[in-house]
This record gives sequence, structure tokens and C-alpha cells, in this order.
Amino acid sequence: MRTPTLLAAAVLTAAAVAGSPPVRHRMLTWGATPEEAAGPLAGDDLLPDAPLISTRAITIGAQPAAVWPWLVQMGSGRGGAYTYDWIENLFGLNMHSADEVLPQFQQLTVGDVLPLGATGPAMRVEICDRERTLAIRSTDGAWVWIFALRPEAGGTRLISRNRIRISGAGPVRRFLYDLVMTPGSLVMERRMLLGIKQRAERPGAHHPASSASSGRTGLCLGASRKAPARPPSSPPADQAQAGPAAHR
Repeated sequence: MRTPTLLAAAVLTAAAVAGSPPVRHRMLTWGATPEEAAGPLAGDDLLPDAPLISTRAITIGAQPAAVWPWLVQMGSGRGGAYTYDWIENLFGLNMHSADEVLPQFQQLTVGDVLPLGATGPAMRVEICDRERTLAIRSTDGAWVWIFALRPEAGGTRLISRNRIRISGAGPVRRFLYDLVMTPGSLVMERRMLLGIKQRAERPGAHHPASSASSGRTGLCLGASRKAPARPPSSPPADQAQAGPAAHR
């Protein structure tokens, strides 16, 4: 069997595995409990009928006050995304993951618009509920990214949900999107969640008590829009996810 034939067979096999419902579901819900994956989050109503959804999560051995500053400073030309910068920057996203809390990026206001590279859609802050929820939406309205922090004994559950609409996508485009972006987004978002965990848990990296008393870390200025909780609903039949490098 010639090399091209072997390569084609390998690609088809990988596609079949990645496209199988059990494998795809696990990729879309990495780290999340069934309740977290199916349950409502503040911000779901920003793109209520999104056909492509992922919910991933991680347990962090630090309180929400220690996790929040790392979320607030995320972004292109800001604190980065704590993932594979070299991959992000192949798309011109100007991501440089910070290893410390950056005071200059610790204030957000609902309505702030954050750039996503030179050509990507900008991201508008829709919900900034300190140490609870941060939700941003692309200015084209096709992507909503929600971070939810839930305190638990000894730490925090950090939940990351992406809701995406692909305008005018036919079956073939949807299939190719799923085939490439679902596993690709898992690689990037898993790295991001682990990166936040590593930074928040690092001894001496952040002192919640002193930051809270100073009022300088992770501030949400102005009104903090809170979306009402909705009853859990069954996830769509078709789900996928894209992180910063994928939504283009």
C-alpha cells in the first residue's frame, strides 16, 4: 500500500473517530459534569438558539477572588489566552500570555470592546459580575463566550461555554467545521483552562485579601448586567466549539 493511500486511510479513520457522537460529546464537554454541560449559565440568552455549543470546566485550588483577575485581563494585546500563543499568532491574534496579574488590564465595564487581532471581530463585554460571571460577545453577534466561577470547598469550579452561529453554513461546511474545530478547540481550550489553574494556584501569584481591600484588582465598573437563569434544556443535536484562534 502506497504512502498516499495510507495517509488517506489514516485521515478517514481519524475523521470517523472524531465525528462519532460519543467522542465528539467528550471533546465538547471536557472536564464538565453532566449537570454543568446541560445547565443554564448567565449569558446563554445572548445567543439563545446557537446551534454550536461547548461547555468545558476545571477545578482550581484557589478561591474565585484569585481566579477572577486572570479572566479580566485576557485578550489580544492584553494578558493573552494562556494557551499556545504561537498557534494563536499564526492567525494574527497578537496573544502573549501573561504570567502575572497586570494592573493596567484589571478594570472592565459592560460595553467595553476588546480587539481580537487586526482582522477578527471585536469582543464586547456583555456581563461583568465580579468573581461570578464574565460574558463577551463578538460584534458580529455570532459568538458568545461565557466564564462562570462557582465556589466550592477548597477552590473554584471554572466553567467555559462557547455559543456559536455559523451564518449560511451548509451541511458540508458544518461537517468540515466540526471535523477540524471540535478537536482543535479542545486542544486550545484545555491548555487555557490548565493555564489559568496553574497561574491562580501558584504560591504568591495573587493575594485575594489584599487585592479586595485595595479595590484595584478585577473591577467591574458601571452596571453589571445579569442574565436570568433559564431551565436546563437538552443540548442541540449538533455542537461544536471555537476558541479565539478558531472563530475567524
